[in-house]
Amino acid sequence: MENAIRLVPASKEDKDLLARIEKEAGTSVSLCYQCGKCSAGCPVAFAMDNKPRQVIRFLQLGLIEAALGSDSIWICASCETCSARCPRGVDIASLMDALRREALRQGKITDKKVAVFNKAFLNGVKNFGRTYEAGLLLTHNFLTGQFFKDAELGLPMFKRGKLGLLPEKIKGREEVKKIFERVEEMGGE
Repeated sequence: MENAIRLVPASKEDKDLLARIEKEAGTSVSLCYQCGKCSAGCPVAFAMDNKPRQVIRFLQLGLIEAALGSDSIWICASCETCSARCPRGVDIASLMDALRREALRQGKITDKKVAVFNKAFLNGVKNFGRTYEAGLLLTHNFLTGQFFKDAELGLPMFKRGKLGLLPEKIKGREEVKKIFERVEEMGGE
């Protein structure tokens, strides 16, 4: 029983936090009737500690800390399969994104490597308009102290044309930067 979660009425702070998360996500957890289609269709559910349905249930029960502490919000691929399958129109992928942002704001990161990867990925898109794989891997490995992780794969991938040394320049890079600037102005990260 050491992993049991005790149910108590949600505090006003938890209710307010849930309302903010729902507003950010543009959806309501109360619409979910726990059919399980989101979890059944999730391509990464096998790696999650709590399936998407369970994370939604945490939110419904006011267990915000349990949802924010779940590794699942970091494992979620944001592929939107769950949202597309939901018969009630709950945007689960958007809720997972909102939970990740809230966990970052509160410093509740269950897996630092995933958070570092997320930040490195977004910085690459911000700077180059698309992902720059070599830079992403180097940044991630450096910041997580895994300096030579997967180093033996680099040269063969480069030889086959699968990995470029320099980032590709795309049209509309400045527009992508403006999107990131607008998000920052709105209080996002």
